[in-house]
Amino acid sequence: MPASEVDTETGLLTDSFGRTARDLRVSLTDRCNLRCSYCMPAEGLPWLPDEQTLTDDEVLRLLAVAVERLGVRKLRFTGGEPLLRASLERLVAGAHQLVTHEGRPPEITLTTNGLGLDKRLSGLVAAGLDRVNVSLDSLDRQRYAALTRRDRLPDVLASLRAVEQAGLTPIKVNAVIMREVNTDDIVPLATFALERGYQLRYIEQMPLGPKHSWDRRQMVTAAEILEALGEHFTLTPLDEPRGAAPAELWQVHPTEQTPGGIIGVIASVSAPFCGSCDRTRITSDGQVRNCLFSQVETDLRGLLRRGATDDELALAWRGSHLTKGPGHGIDLPGFHQPDRPMSAIGG
Repeated sequence: MPASEVDTETGLLTDSFGRTARDLRVSLTDRCNLRCSYCMPAEGLPWLPDEQTLTDDEVLRLLAVAVERLGVRKLRFTGGEPLLRASLERLVAGAHQLVTHEGRPPEITLTTNGLGLDKRLSGLVAAGLDRVNVSLDSLDRQRYAALTRRDRLPDVLASLRAVEQAGLTPIKVNAVIMREVNTDDIVPLATFALERGYQLRYIEQMPLGPKHSWDRRQMVTAAEILEALGEHFTLTPLDEPRGAAPAELWQVHPTEQTPGGIIGVIASVSAPFCGSCDRTRITSDGQVRNCLFSQVETDLRGLLRRGATDDELALAWRGSHLTKGPGHGIDLPGFHQPDRPMSAIGG
């Protein structure tokens, strides 16, 4: 249906608290070529069989339903590691052909660990990729190898240089900070990003890794990160509306040694932003999750494979989103970590 014929005031992904999802996170695989300690055990996880993973055509059909019927404006491809999907360029190109209710292609971004991105970047940009977020938790090669269980830091840095040369700005770098693991990287990561014009995002560790491995007392909070930064930089809150963005942004003032720039902190645990959440998610096996921490999923893959119409898919998706809770509930009695780890949910 052409965007001009869509009633943009109805049929959106609005929950019972009045929040509307405009941002879709699409997991393309639960597999990853790193073994980050906060995400999965060293031996990896039992991966989904290929027949349970959405095909390219199924992914593209759900993207069309989301964008053209449900009002989604932003698409973020995630994993696992989305670069392990050999057809990623085709999916980006197909997504770029969609038309939002505003009459333009959706914004298309990629969250990746960066391994091999430099080799595929030109094809992804040609297909319509707008921007990337690259995960980088340490600049120390030994610490990076210990944390990810893979000695691949030079490859990540090469990919960041390639993104910079391609001009996909702003370049965002994600760093999960863990006590007694990589707190020594807080300031070096900031200096690295500021010197290159990247936008660093520190992320509080969330209970989404191996079962029983998360201890809130060991989590490095946003306040602690800002305190560490404050010993080396002058920061002031960015004076602009945050909207539904997960990161609280800070202006870093330039010094003689370091240029200024923007740094963000995502305080998902200590200062959750659930009240303004605008996200919905599809797992690589076609399950809708209306919250990262949801205990309930809606099976769109089953509907697809039983011959559901686009109207039926949209209705099921809207129904799922209507049940979205007020927040993730990490601080509430009875909170249970989702059965799926982060790699199987998608960021």
